[in-house]
Amino acid sequence: MSAGLRSADFRRERAPAWRDLDALVTRVEKDGLHTLGPEELTRLPMLYRQAISSLSVARAISLDRNVLDYLESLTQRAYLCVYGPKRNLFEALGTFFSREMPRTVRAHGRYILIAALVMLAGTVTAFALTQADPSYFHAFVDDDYAKGRGPDASTAELRSVLYGMDETAAESLTAFALYLFQRNAGIGILCFALGFAAGLPTLILLFMNGLVLGAFWGLYHQRGLGLDLWAWVLPHGVPEIFAVILCGAAGLSVARAVLLPGRRSRRASLAEGGRGAARVVAGAVALFLYAGLVEGVFRQTVQSLDARLALSAVNAAWLAFWLLRAGRGAGPDPTAEDMP
Repeated sequence: MSAGLRSADFRRERAPAWRDLDALVTRVEKDGLHTLGPEELTRLPMLYRQAISSLSVARAISLDRNVLDYLESLTQRAYLCVYGPKRNLFEALGTFFSREMPRTVRAHGRYILIAALVMLAGTVTAFALTQADPSYFHAFVDDDYAKGRGPDASTAELRSVLYGMDETAAESLTAFALYLFQRNAGIGILCFALGFAAGLPTLILLFMNGLVLGAFWGLYHQRGLGLDLWAWVLPHGVPEIFAVILCGAAGLSVARAVLLPGRRSRRASLAEGGRGAARVVAGAVALFLYAGLVEGVFRQTVQSLDARLALSAVNAAWLAFWLLRAGRGAGPDPTAEDMP
C-alpha cells in the first residue's frame, strides 16, 4: 500500500471525529465553555484523547505533513479547552482573595511574626528614646517627612494636623497623607525585593519604619495627644502597616529560600518560595489601595475621635477574620508546596 493511499484511508476513517472536535473547540474559543451542553462537555475530552491518539499514530507511520500540522494545531487548541483556565477574571480574583491569599498568608505565619516583631522593636525603641530626649525625633524623622511636626512645634500646631479643618491644615494633611501612603507602599515593595539580599536589608527597613512610627508616637504622647495620634493613624494604618509587614514577610521567605534551600537546588527552592511570596505581595498591594482610599476619604473628613477608633477596630476585625478564617475547609491547601 502506498504512503498516499495509507494517508487517505487514515484521514477518511478518523476525519469525522476530528471535525466534531474542531467544531466544539471553535465554539468554546468563540463563546466560552459554558455554551456546551452536558453531552458535548462529555464528548469534548473523549474526542481530544482520540485526536491525541491519531496524532501519535500519524507520527509513527510518517503520514504527510499536512495531516500532522492539522492534528498538532487541533490538539493544542483542544488542550486549552479541556485543561485551560475555566474561570473569568472576576472568578479568579474572587478565588484569590477568598481562598488563596489568606491561606498563603497563614502559611507565611512565622515570617509575618518576625517582621511584626522587628517593626515593633523599632517603634518601641524610638518611643523610649524620644521620651528620654525629644531631640532624638530628628534622628529618626527627616524634615521633609515631618513637615513642621517636631519637638519645636507647639501642641496646638500638632493638634491642628489631626483635627484642623482650615484650608491650610487640610492641604497639609492631604499632602502628608499622600506622602505617608507613597512612603509605606514603597517601603513595602522594597522589603520584598531586598529579600534576595539574604533578608538583612528587609529587616533594617522594617526596623527603620518602626522608628519613624515610634518617634511620632513619642512626640504626640508627650503633648497628651498619644491616643489622638493613633486614632488618626490606625483607620488607614491597620491595613497599611500590616501590608508593610506582609511585604517584609514575603522578603524573609525569599531570603529563607536563597539561604536554606534544603535538599532542593537553590533555584528550585527560590522558584517555589517565590510563588507564595508573590501572592502575599499581591494581597499587600490590595491592602495598600484600600488604605489609600481610607486615607483620602474617611480620615480627611471625619474629625470624631470615637468614629476614628471605631473604624480602626472594624478594620482590625475584618482583616483578622479574613486572614485567619477564609479558605479553611475548602480542600487541600494549594500553597503548601510554595513554602521553603
